[in-house]
Amino acid sequence: MASGWGASEAVARYEAIREVLPQTRFPNTSRKIRDVSEVIEQYDAFVLDAFGVLNVGDTAIPEAVERVAQMRRAGRSVIVLTNGASFAKAKALAKYHRLGFDFAPEDVIASRDIAAAALGNWPRNHVWAAITAPEAGFEDIPFDLRPLARAPDLLRHADGFVFLGSEGWTADRQMALIAALRDNPRPVLVANPDIVAPRETGFSLEPGHFVQDIAQMTGTKPLFFGKPHANAFAAVKAVLPRDIAPERIAMVGDTLHTDVLGGRAAGFGTVLIAGHGLFAGQDPTRYIASTGIVPDVIADTT
Repeated sequence: MASGWGASEAVARYEAIREVLPQTRFPNTSRKIRDVSEVIEQYDAFVLDAFGVLNVGDTAIPEAVERVAQMRRAGRSVIVLTNGASFAKAKALAKYHRLGFDFAPEDVIASRDIAAAALGNWPRNHVWAAITAPEAGFEDIPFDLRPLARAPDLLRHADGFVFLGSEGWTADRQMALIAALRDNPRPVLVANPDIVAPRETGFSLEPGHFVQDIAQMTGTKPLFFGKPHANAFAAVKAVLPRDIAPERIAMVGDTLHTDVLGGRAAGFGTVLIAGHGLFAGQDPTRYIASTGIVPDVIADTT
């Protein structure tokens, strides 16, 4: 469901939590190009956001399929790094294939997988209440996750909460979770730090938005997995060839606070896609100036 938000509201929301995001330095200016083909020779590996770079909702971005193929023909490593955490990788791969991309399982790193691995830091008998799409399954996660939407008693009895997706999340459910955490503080793991995501009809509000209020109203310190946090970029470095220097890796995304900030903090080059996603139809330079988050390159499209 579209939120009615625009880029201004999303950027302001990200800026409100700037102190908990990675800190880094940025270049003074950005190089402007038409599409990513103009920087393929500049980098040895490309890390691609999904929403706003490969697709908007269930629609592939024009030229994105060919751009990935062009990178591969040039011998470049290509990784998808997504904060999409509602569904298992198999479902995400099926979507990419339906849109024309030929990604293999090892080409896709999702924040869902990073958060799932972190569950091993708690006792194996912990029961986790999962906040996500009602139809989502957890067959890919070897821990005891149970959907909160189908078992409201988990508000009282779960050992912790894993916020995977905001589909079906309502104001009433939000307040019920806040009340439960006030009464009995427990860990809250956030597998999707995004505040908004671009859809065909506008921006949807994502877990990163809701968890801000949860933190402020309960004193809980959420644990984040995914961009812009270091665990996401550590996962990328772990799968790329070790002889590729960080500055020869390009993080390509549509947001300043997740893709550009996170990529720069990891030592990567950064490419902001301005024609799709968060800044579609707008000039991103006003937001670059107000936030001080400066990408190396601004491209109109993938």
